[in-house]
Amino acid sequence: MSLPKKPGVYRFLDRDKHILYVGKAIDIRSRVSSYFTNKDVLLEKTRVMVSQIETIEVTIVESEIESLLLEAYLIKKFQPKYNVRMTDGKSYPLIQITTKDTYPAIIFARKPEDPKSYYFGPYPSSGSVKRVLKLLRRVFPYVSVRNHPKRVCLYHHLGLCPCPPVFDSPELRKTYKKHIRQIVGILEGNARGILRELEKERNALVKEECFEEANNVHHQITALSYVTQPFRQAFEYDVNPNLRSDMREKELVSLRDVLVSHGLDIDLPHKIECYDISNIQGTNATGSMVVFVGGEKESSLYRKYKIRRRSTPDDFASMEEVLTRRLKHTEWEYPDLLVVDGGKGQITSALKAIAKFNLQIPLIGLAKREETIVIPVLASQGHALQEKRRKYSVVEDLGFVEILLPKDSPGLTLLRRIRDEAHRFAVTYHRSLRSKQSLR
Repeated sequence: MSLPKKPGVYRFLDRDKHILYVGKAIDIRSRVSSYFTNKDVLLEKTRVMVSQIETIEVTIVESEIESLLLEAYLIKKFQPKYNVRMTDGKSYPLIQITTKDTYPAIIFARKPEDPKSYYFGPYPSSGSVKRVLKLLRRVFPYVSVRNHPKRVCLYHHLGLCPCPPVFDSPELRKTYKKHIRQIVGILEGNARGILRELEKERNALVKEECFEEANNVHHQITALSYVTQPFRQAFEYDVNPNLRSDMREKELVSLRDVLVSHGLDIDLPHKIECYDISNIQGTNATGSMVVFVGGEKESSLYRKYKIRRRSTPDDFASMEEVLTRRLKHTEWEYPDLLVVDGGKGQITSALKAIAKFNLQIPLIGLAKREETIVIPVLASQGHALQEKRRKYSVVEDLGFVEILLPKDSPGLTLLRRIRDEAHRFAVTYHRSLRSKQSLR
C-alpha cells in the first residue's frame, strides 16, 4: 500500500488482524519504511515483529497532542503485545489527577494505586506524558504536587501554577475546578469541544462587558489553539509568541547558552538580581536591586539603597557598598546570576563586595555602550572567574570578555529589560529623595 507522507498514528497487524504495535510519526511513510529498509540495525524482538506484519493501518491527525492522546488510547484499548514487550518490564506511564484534594494535582504515575484518582494512559513513554502535561499546563495552569509548599513557587512566576496555599479564595477554587474539568475533556479527546466552550464563554463575558475576564479566556483560546494546531516539521517548531511562559523560557535558555559558550559556569538563571546606581548632579546617590524570577519581575523582592558614604560621589564605590549591604543578608536567597548596570569598573567593584563573603555567584555586566555583555575572567588563565571550583578571593589578576549580541537576541532582550527596570527603580527613588530635600 502507498503510505501518506503525513503526521499520524500507525498500527501493525498480523494475519489474524491482531494489532502488534502502535506508533506515531510526523512522516508516516518515512517512519514505517525504516522498519523494512534498515532491518540489520533492528533489535531481535523488533525483527521478529516485522516478520509478522501483514497489514498496516494509519490514522492521519492534525496536531501533536492529538497524536499523543490517540496513541495512548489505542495502546490502552488493544494492548498490542509488542508495545508491552518493548517496555523491558517497566509499567507504562500514566497521568494521574487526584480527587481528594481541594485543588486536585496532576502528576506522573506508573501504577493506578489510588482508586479515587482519575488515570489517563497508558502512554508509550515518560517523554510522551511530560509533553502532554507541558502542552496542557500552558493552557490551564495546575498544581503538580500533592503537598504544595506554602510559598510562591517558581511555576507560579512562569504562569503555570495558581499557588493555592498562597492565593486561596472561593473564586480560585471555582476557576480551578473548571480548569480540571476542561483538562479531563482534552485528555478524553474532546479538545475541539473545549475550544468551542471557551469561545462561548468569552463571547458571553464580552456581552456582559467583563472585558478583563474575557481577555483571560481569550488567552486560553489562543494557547489551546496553538497546542492543537496542525503539525509542522520538527525543524519548524518554535515557541508561540503569544505564550508568555514560552517567551521567557526562550530568553533564559538563550542567555544561558551565550554565557556558557563564553566560559561562564552557570545553570538556567531562574533568579536574576540586577543593580544600578543613580547619581544625578552629585547629590542623593541611590542604588537599586531588582529581582527577576523565571524572566518576570518580582517586585516584592526589590530593594532600594540610600548611599551612606559622604565623600565625593563615586559610582564604583557606591556599587561596592550596595552589594556589600545586600550580601550581608544571608537569609535572602542568593541569585543564579548577578547583573550590574555598567562595564569593567562596576564589575570590579561588585567582585570586591562578593570577595568579602567568599561566595560563588556568576556575575556579568551590561555596558551601555553598544549593549555589550561583559564577563570577568582571570587574565593570566583566560577562563571565566566564576568556576564552581574557584572562589572570589582576588581581583588583581582580572581580565574581561566582551560579547556583542544581535539586537534581536532573546538573551539580550531579557538583559535589557532587567537593566532598564533597575535603572527606572533607582532613578525613581533618587527623584523622591531630591523632592523631599527640596521641601525642607
